[in-house]
Amino acid sequence: MSHELLFFAGFIIFIIIMLAIDLGVFSKGNKPVTLKVAAIMSGIWVLFALLFGLVLYIWGNELHNIHDFAALKEVIARHYHNIKVNENDLAASMQLYNKTLTIEYLTGYVVEYALSVDNIFVMVLVFSSFGIPEKYYHKVLVWGIIGAVVLRCIFIFVGAALIAKFGWILYVFGAFLVYTGITMFINRNKEEEVDPQGHPVVKYASKIFKVTPSFSGGKFFHMENGVRYVTPLFLVLLVIEFTDLIFAVDSIPAIFSITKDPYIVFFSNIFAILGLRSMFFLLVNIIHKFHYLKVGLAFLLVFIGVKMLFHSWLESMGFETIHSLIIIIGILVISVVASLMFPKKPNISA
Repeated sequence: MSHELLFFAGFIIFIIIMLAIDLGVFSKGNKPVTLKVAAIMSGIWVLFALLFGLVLYIWGNELHNIHDFAALKEVIARHYHNIKVNENDLAASMQLYNKTLTIEYLTGYVVEYALSVDNIFVMVLVFSSFGIPEKYYHKVLVWGIIGAVVLRCIFIFVGAALIAKFGWILYVFGAFLVYTGITMFINRNKEEEVDPQGHPVVKYASKIFKVTPSFSGGKFFHMENGVRYVTPLFLVLLVIEFTDLIFAVDSIPAIFSITKDPYIVFFSNIFAILGLRSMFFLLVNIIHKFHYLKVGLAFLLVFIGVKMLFHSWLESMGFETIHSLIIIIGILVISVVASLMFPKKPNISA
């Protein structure tokens, strides 16, 4: 078995164990997740993400089994790393590679985490529109994350294969991100709505499954007179998965602008998704206060898209991933601080 597959298998086993613990402990009894529990779980997931970054910093070369200059140069060329190796110092070159890999991973993690906040806006809207009791939020989100992990895995490795075969597709991704960012900025004040009856996912699912209006104690399926019905909770799960699929169209190309290594894209993406559930419960009651966040995310997408379009020129000027990380964090900090300093004025009806 190759080193990539060993790394990948170990990562997947760790994720399965953590999600099993999550479902077995924190979903027990279908109780609402408290702010304290959400804060603890958020801290744990961020800690795991940072520890994984430390693993890459120390043993990153093991991911692709790099132990000599030939392998190092081949991987750098294959994944378009902006690295100049020292032909006379293998150890220093390896350290530089591991450092670059770590920065790419952390930058991708921050980008995905930031874009996930926009996903939270939609999740809150979906739960409220479907009238889902708060005690069922956690179950839907955990199973939604399991589905998201599978879908992201497919998206990322298909995207990597396309980039390897058609290098020009990076410019398509870049143009798409610029367009998406501009559209998000134009529609920043537009009120989003979710129609429970008219949503395309609900319409399609209703043609395939028999639907019961009962929540059936938080179950996704309900048996009645020998007939299997799906509950509203299952419909919401499908809508959440569909929503994540739409967001993946933005977020995955965004991370490919930072690194072309599909494994680093996958690791950063999945750690951010896993932290999304706990972050949801931290922000669900205060997300409306960050009204400039959409503006920040719009600028973030435009910046990443422009970087993708002009990456060769920027690299020739000495622009590195660490500079992207600084700019991305700067955009997010400014949007959050601006939201707190200039709170949104409440609508006063006549």
